[in-house]
Amino acid sequence: MNVQEMGPGTACYLVSEANGTRSREVITVAQGHNLLPGAVLGMVAATGKFVPVDPTNGSGEGETPDGSQTAVAVLYAGVDTTEAEKPGVITARDAEVAAHALAWPAGMTEPQKTAALGQLASVGIVAR
Repeated sequence: MNVQEMGPGTACYLVSEANGTRSREVITVAQGHNLLPGAVLGMVAATGKFVPVDPTNGSGEGETPDGSQTAVAVLYAGVDTTEAEKPGVITARDAEVAAHALAWPAGMTEPQKTAALGQLASVGIVAR
């Protein structure tokens, strides 16, 4: 018998959201990522495309931040953009999320996660 291991399901992080689809938006996820539901995202200002939040973006000497250093959304369903950019759905506002179910980039520290949760709260996504 084959046993398949399932990853996190669509919207596994979601505690509550506004009626209808007020909390969600359709966006473009930049190429080069394989993201799980609950991935915390930043938006590259120049392109409007979403990528995993990167709190170290722009922190090096002479580097200019591109926007991805700020957490602005949570990915609703997993998306694989390894080969090409693809559309995705995000939780963008008016929602409560389970902090333990969010998917963070590898190497992100607890202080960075705390800062990102504060950034999400500023757009109406409150971690519980």
